[in-house]
Amino acid sequence: MPAWRRRKDGGFGNSNRATTSEQQLSPKIDGEFEDQKSEKEKTTKNSNNKSIKFLKKERSKRSCINSCCWLIGFICSTWWFLLFLYNAMPASFPQYVTQAITGPTPDPPGVKLHKEGITAKHPVVFVPGIVTGGLELWEGHRCMDGLFRKRLWGGTFGEIYKRPLCWVEHMSLDNETGLDPPGIRVRPVSGLVAADYFAAGYFVWAVLIANLARIGYEEKNMYMAAYDWRLSFQNTEVRDQTLSRMKSNIELMVATTGEKVVVIPHSMGALYFLHFMKWVEAPPPMGGGGGSDWCGKHIKAVMNIGGPFLGLPKIVAGLFSAEAKDIAVARAVAPGVLDLDIFGFQTLQHAMRMTRTWDSTMSLIPKGGDAIWGTLDWAPEEDHGCVAKNLKKNDTQKTSGNGLKSLNYGRIISFGKDVAQLHSSKIERVDFMGAIEGRNYVNRSCGDVWNEYHEMGFGGIKAVADYKVFTVESVLELLQFVAPRMMKRGSAHYSYGIADNLEDKEYQHYKYWSNPLESRLPNAPEMEIFSMYGVGLPTERSYIYKFSPSSECYIPFQIDTSAEGGTHQSCLRGGVYSVDGDETVPVLSAGYMCAKGWRGKTRFNPSGIKTYVREYNHAPPATLLEGRGTQSGNHVDIMGNFALIEDIIRVASGATGNDLGGDRVYSDIFRWSERIKVRL
Repeated sequence: MPAWRRRKDGGFGNSNRATTSEQQLSPKIDGEFEDQKSEKEKTTKNSNNKSIKFLKKERSKRSCINSCCWLIGFICSTWWFLLFLYNAMPASFPQYVTQAITGPTPDPPGVKLHKEGITAKHPVVFVPGIVTGGLELWEGHRCMDGLFRKRLWGGTFGEIYKRPLCWVEHMSLDNETGLDPPGIRVRPVSGLVAADYFAAGYFVWAVLIANLARIGYEEKNMYMAAYDWRLSFQNTEVRDQTLSRMKSNIELMVATTGEKVVVIPHSMGALYFLHFMKWVEAPPPMGGGGGSDWCGKHIKAVMNIGGPFLGLPKIVAGLFSAEAKDIAVARAVAPGVLDLDIFGFQTLQHAMRMTRTWDSTMSLIPKGGDAIWGTLDWAPEEDHGCVAKNLKKNDTQKTSGNGLKSLNYGRIISFGKDVAQLHSSKIERVDFMGAIEGRNYVNRSCGDVWNEYHEMGFGGIKAVADYKVFTVESVLELLQFVAPRMMKRGSAHYSYGIADNLEDKEYQHYKYWSNPLESRLPNAPEMEIFSMYGVGLPTERSYIYKFSPSSECYIPFQIDTSAEGGTHQSCLRGGVYSVDGDETVPVLSAGYMCAKGWRGKTRFNPSGIKTYVREYNHAPPATLLEGRGTQSGNHVDIMGNFALIEDIIRVASGATGNDLGGDRVYSDIFRWSERIKVRL
């Protein structure tokens, strides 16, 4: 065979005929190629799927971000648009809107009385109460750098959440002296701005000041007697000479106007001014040296608003467990926020540590003992009407003389609802005063939270609960047992009894001056005293507690919010028994002295100063546009009550209590007062 043929037949030149080895290799190559192709396709497909998912995810994120941005932009645009409209519209537009919804609104008292021709006459002195006056920093530790003369109390309260522990440290007083701690000086804000607003938009004195301005008052004949409301009354003079400043300003206004002043204390300010009236008469160095006729020469009237003359049951709960009704409810809803469970805030522990250094709080402890506030089985308000709301015709429970179930208001603290309702003869009590105290907790995780309960030990704490029920008199012993440092300071500045003989020289000491049952009103027969307060609101009177010994860091006693009165005892809600009042001060405390204790010539009012009781029945605002309302009887909101403001303006312009119509009473204050058997 020729060579060319061999080459062709051997495959060297024939491309259409494969050799046996080529035929065997070809399927393998094709299979590998197909596998590689399939893998590439899968890889490409997976890559494409991932890309699609990534794009969808990104689009979703962008869509969410875009939606949020659009929402924020819409809110901001709407806000700025409404703000523009508010500033562009006439000042009277909101009034038009309100009138369109609720009908014509009455003129504010200042406008109304100005139209009647009433003008400013007597200078006016405002005496703010506890917590409503602003306090500012003058000296502090490094954590307060940059806050010189900035408000620590009042205004925005921004420093509470910015530096809470530093704020607590600077708002606390020295636990031994009751004065400034080393390196810290916090002082009261001066002027009308000291207490016109408590916080932005929350008025205290602002509405009254604005209405007085309508009839011609201005800062030269209005004076805000601001003081550091944390201090004991006498220490405001020792540290800041606040009483001397008040005396000088009153004398200046009387000298420049030729008219006596009208003094308007609010809340604890009523007790502070009682102290002032005794201080100004007393000889130095303890007093101001004004003489026994100073008040008669300088004061026309004292118009007390919500004055807790006989103290507050509410302060007992505050000092005992750093609670009140609202705090107890919040604690039950979210206990971890106020206790140690969550975040370790220890809010109530820090609050107790701070407030127990404020000596002013001890001026509000109930005065007069069981003779005023009631015993284990009796109290002046035992037939308070709120019980009658849910009584049924077939009710067979034991009731008091007028058909209403008797309530044991005299038991200001009871451990357990059943104990609060038992007759005293059926209660087994163990005296706590002899209990062995001692720090026997094992938990040491409390940090710097100081709490006198830590030093009592389990035995001392349990002994308190085993005593079961406390009246006002035994509450004083209780506070001395659980807070000895606080009560040691307090006993040097305040007293809570009823004087046997006011001629005794011991009652010349300043510790008695803010207790109306252990001091006399000044010799000023032409002066008038008004007790003006709200009624118609449930007000704390006594408490049901539970023993909760969890660890060293806890306050071991809590208001038992599960205790409810049901259908027969509607005055019991959330572990708190309520009576009539202004939500803070019970009627008995605000009204008794002017209704009976000082009425006519008594040993507490030897010159026969005329007294008047003016009550303001609470009516809530009809709409949200009314804000806090113009007929409120609430302890603070009453400062915007048109009827109260009108009474004040009329007296400041020269009217007397008789011109106002004398007493105006909605509550049972006169009936309850007659049940109190105190020698007058």
